[in-house]
Amino acid sequence: MAHLGELDLCDRLAPTLPSWATQVVVGVLTAGAAGIVRLMFDLVAPGAAPFALVYPSIIVATLFARWGAGLVGASLSIVYAWYYFLPIRNSFRFADANGALSLGVITVTAILTIVISEMFRRSARMATAERDREIADRDLFLAEFDHRVKNNFAIVAGLLDMQRRRAVDPATVEALATAQARVDSIARAHRHLYRGDGKQPGMVEIRDYMSDLCAALAEALFLRGGIHLSCDADEVAVPRDRAVSIGLIVNELVTNAAKHAFPGRDIGTIDVTFRKSSAGGWTLSVADDGVGMPDAPVQASAQNGLGSRLIEAFARQAGGTISIDSDHTGTRVTLALAP
Repeated sequence: MAHLGELDLCDRLAPTLPSWATQVVVGVLTAGAAGIVRLMFDLVAPGAAPFALVYPSIIVATLFARWGAGLVGASLSIVYAWYYFLPIRNSFRFADANGALSLGVITVTAILTIVISEMFRRSARMATAERDREIADRDLFLAEFDHRVKNNFAIVAGLLDMQRRRAVDPATVEALATAQARVDSIARAHRHLYRGDGKQPGMVEIRDYMSDLCAALAEALFLRGGIHLSCDADEVAVPRDRAVSIGLIVNELVTNAAKHAFPGRDIGTIDVTFRKSSAGGWTLSVADDGVGMPDAPVQASAQNGLGSRLIEAFARQAGGTISIDSDHTGTRVTLALAP
């Protein structure tokens, strides 16, 4: 629904109703409303301030239907008050010269009110048009920026993939594949950020993002038929920076589980969940039913390798804390995120 300050009935009703007809109708309606309110006032204070309602009706008519409506409303209201409420009632005659002078002053002030209201209306319309132009320019810039960022992500991912294919050392191949997966995780967060309808700028719908990310991880890690990756997330809008960190954490944890949780096994599950917590924050969980870690429970630390250090750093960026629970039945890593 349009804001009242931006409503122009002449534009809204065109071409069904011509502009001049809209102005006449609005002028008549505002003058009639002023007359009805005037009659109600007369029940309490008969004949007091007969022209007091002329000005509000002029302002309303002019703001919503241009100066013509204000002129029509002013003319009808002044004539109505002149005929019914001046000292010689039910007549256009004046009791003395002061009556004519008073009517002239009221007419002049009514015209000034129409002029000022019309100037304000046009200024508001110009400001609205300028705002709409700036929004259109911003949307164009964001679309261009989005396109360039997508291209940049694709170039980086392509370069990493090319180097991975050329590499001979298995450790180098694994490192390049891991880096490519991290770049892909960030790229997917970016795509979900700009996929929204604009209702929540800067937010990422985590359910769609997680589903997309898990599908990509399952494909990239070449999970065997018996190794199943599931993903379940609440419908939550998460700030962009947090979503990127969460995606990178999921990428690291799922990759680690796929590589180390099922040695010599062809059957297993990796479950990724994201839930709202009762305290108002969120909880991310990545669990597997693999062989578990060598020493349980294991706390993430800077000495656990690059992957662990990255997970710890991403958790700090997301404003959360990591906890790990592991035994012979599997491993569960939980990220508790504050509101």
